[in-house]
Amino acid sequence: MLTTETDIAEGIQDKYFLKFGTATRETVRVFRSPGRINLIGEHTDYNNGFVLPAAVDKAVYFVIAPREDDQVILYAADLDQTYSFSLDDLSKPEKSWPHYQLGIVEQIQKKGLKIGGFQAAFGGNVPVGAGLSSSAALECCLLFALNEMYGLNLDRFSIVKMSQKAENEYVGVQCGIMDQFASAFGKEESVMRLDCRSLEYEYFPFPMNDYLIVLCDTMVKHSLASSEYNTRRQECEKATAILQQYDPKVLSLRDATPALVETHKDEMGDVVYRRAKFMTEEIQRVQDACDLLVQGNLPDFGQKMYATHFGLQNEYEVSCPELDFLVAETLDDDSVLGARMMGGGFGGCTINLVKKDAVDAFEAKMKEAYLEKYKIDLPCYRVKITDGTEEVALA
Repeated sequence: MLTTETDIAEGIQDKYFLKFGTATRETVRVFRSPGRINLIGEHTDYNNGFVLPAAVDKAVYFVIAPREDDQVILYAADLDQTYSFSLDDLSKPEKSWPHYQLGIVEQIQKKGLKIGGFQAAFGGNVPVGAGLSSSAALECCLLFALNEMYGLNLDRFSIVKMSQKAENEYVGVQCGIMDQFASAFGKEESVMRLDCRSLEYEYFPFPMNDYLIVLCDTMVKHSLASSEYNTRRQECEKATAILQQYDPKVLSLRDATPALVETHKDEMGDVVYRRAKFMTEEIQRVQDACDLLVQGNLPDFGQKMYATHFGLQNEYEVSCPELDFLVAETLDDDSVLGARMMGGGFGGCTINLVKKDAVDAFEAKMKEAYLEKYKIDLPCYRVKITDGTEEVALA
């Protein structure tokens, strides 16, 4: 069983040499880009609010070397699949996994930058579908690698924005910027408060001496997710339009306060009111949570996580029975400081802040309860907060 990050990187390097031979040993380089979690600040990005993500020790690795021609050969080590293309033909293949890499090459070309052909093996241990943003890690990793190999002189911020554009324009997923940002800008034992309007950011300490973050993966994804996501955006826009009549400075719910929402509750109607109530409170909650981190007050920070979950469950209505069950199971557990659903909703993971010496017991209890209730084996992932995208030196 591969355990350390170095083991995983070396394993992918071994697969690279098996696939491509050892002729490029002198020029081969290894890069990693982490998955991400978000501690607090859910659905706030499209309301120009704040998010509080961190990079974690589940990562995507690229083992890569330049070629003499204009061919690109990609080897997906985890899938044992290969895809090749020429730099002058970026047409979309039927299989979806190369779309992310093609999108990155397209963004480089759209910027008028030049690269040569390359060959790469990639893989890692970011669980796909668990809400840790494996696609953003993959995009940032490849663009960072090509930037280093071909001297493109892109700064990290450009790498983030181009990676997001690759997903928006080539892959066709209208993601916000948080995932790529957290992957590229991660810092060990720190969370990042990102202002989704100005894109300014600040690091806050998140010491992991006594606690671990444990993700519990429901293994479900309800079909409501994409349609309800669009509906929530529309409901927030409706609330903004109503509030704007009374305060022209309200351009998004970021500019409103819970008090203003309360004042115009009747005009909004029940549903839009509850969406706006959650959103304005959640944007404030990120700010309050950062103050608690500065004070080193993790118990109260954990209570903010619970408040986020109950808001997402009852007011924003993007949770699901499986997520609610897992959070409810932690409420009488003294070893858990906080728990909530993480991500867009309707499935995926809960994120739990657990005392380090109680993690084994916590996981055993959660697995047993979930199996009994849903007849599903519950995967649990322990994560540490790590640095962002970087080159890895292997012996």
